[in-house]
Amino acid sequence: MTKPSWFEAITKGITNTNDIKIGLVNIDARVDGKIYQQLHALQPKVDFVSIPFDHVNKSLKWDDFFPKWIDEEGDQQKYLEMPMPRLKDYEDVNVIIAKVPCVDEGIRDVFRLQVNLVVANLAMESGWVTKLERDTKKVYVVFVGSCGPMIEIFRCDDLLIQEGEYWVYEPDLNSLKHQMLMPLGSSQVAPGYAKAGKELWRPNYQNFAYVSILHSSEAYVCGAIALAQSILPFKNKNYSSPDLLLLVDNSIGSESIRGLKASGWKIKHIELMSKPFSKNGSYNVWNYSKVLIWQLTMYDKIIFIDADVLILKNIESLFTYPQLSAASDEQKIFNSGFMIIEPSQCMFENLMQKMYKVVESSYNGGDQGFLNEIFTWWHRLSWNMNYLKHFERQRMSDEVLEDVYAIHYLGLKPWMCYRDYDCNWDMEDHHIFASDLAHKRWWMVYDTMPKMLQSYCGLRKEMDERIIQSREKARNANLSDGHWKIEIMDPRRKSLIG
Repeated sequence: MTKPSWFEAITKGITNTNDIKIGLVNIDARVDGKIYQQLHALQPKVDFVSIPFDHVNKSLKWDDFFPKWIDEEGDQQKYLEMPMPRLKDYEDVNVIIAKVPCVDEGIRDVFRLQVNLVVANLAMESGWVTKLERDTKKVYVVFVGSCGPMIEIFRCDDLLIQEGEYWVYEPDLNSLKHQMLMPLGSSQVAPGYAKAGKELWRPNYQNFAYVSILHSSEAYVCGAIALAQSILPFKNKNYSSPDLLLLVDNSIGSESIRGLKASGWKIKHIELMSKPFSKNGSYNVWNYSKVLIWQLTMYDKIIFIDADVLILKNIESLFTYPQLSAASDEQKIFNSGFMIIEPSQCMFENLMQKMYKVVESSYNGGDQGFLNEIFTWWHRLSWNMNYLKHFERQRMSDEVLEDVYAIHYLGLKPWMCYRDYDCNWDMEDHHIFASDLAHKRWWMVYDTMPKMLQSYCGLRKEMDERIIQSREKARNANLSDGHWKIEIMDPRRKSLIG
């Protein structure tokens, strides 16, 4: 039998091709005879060993690893275990061949996750020569299966060749270690930094940016200005000094650009991407433009933040987190309005290819649904890193606000209301988004802005008319919260725009 093409690819990087040891993961001689035939054809140059591991309990489901509620204040070591082989027994392995369970795009399969994590941990254990230094040896990974590995763990940047059902990787061990030191799944909150024992681990990244996006209209220009102004006080010029980069399309006029630049943003113009299969004017039609952030390869790491978020505390330490880190929106779903990502052109191309396959199956039809179909395995940030202004159970209090790093203003936005109170109170179905405390906190940032920047948060005539109508409906319905009784003092009413 001729040598397999994947073997030719890996021997280019191995100095001593007469001393190759291959570890086999999830490969059974009884059903994977072709693989064994190829390996026997390579002897005596190679030695191979089957790597046993206990399969994850079949009763466990994906939701068990991404629970709806976790004790963020309690013992963070209590989380579901993913069985691993005895890693130290295989430190001399320099090639790992694994058969990957193949599932449809977006399907959350626990055993598939386990196989990927087993391979990743084996590669890291074998490739790391010394534990405290960045001293590594080459390790190659060959995945067998039409679906390939999970792109959340094995980066497309590390793919050497892909032929038929063979995917050959030379993993960047720094990046892989970064991933593997974080919790396996989301049953545990990601720590303040990735660590193992006393070892502090921060990959050698240099270029960082806070990134947001404005498109389709100027309705969020004021929000983006407030976001920049809330970040600037925490920029540490002695550390990474991250850029503030705002992606804008042609709907953002020159006058707004002037204000956005003055608020602290660097501006990058983009061409919008429409949602596949969408009709003109449909909801979320342009939100898929968010995937353009993966093209920002001048940066090693990005904290993406929606323009309706306000930063209350320094979040710069989050640049030490790997892709993809985000806060939970609902159990296994992360909120895509605040996430840590690592730009990559091949990842962008991968997302573009998958967009036409999974858009229709995403749970909400928007960018968040799509990204959750791609990044099914992610690192869970604490709730207070992206506090969603949504109150089905417990309302925000002064004590809660003190712990919050960022507020995500769901519902009607503060600048679209009178500053006197949160106008989400004016509509009964919006009460879940209403908080005068959070509303007041946004206006505190507004009050610190230069007058020139405040002018971009003026009250438009149509906004004023909408609020008046909502207040009238609330009055007629005699809503019990009584906000419709409040006398309006917002000075912006004296100089309505338009």
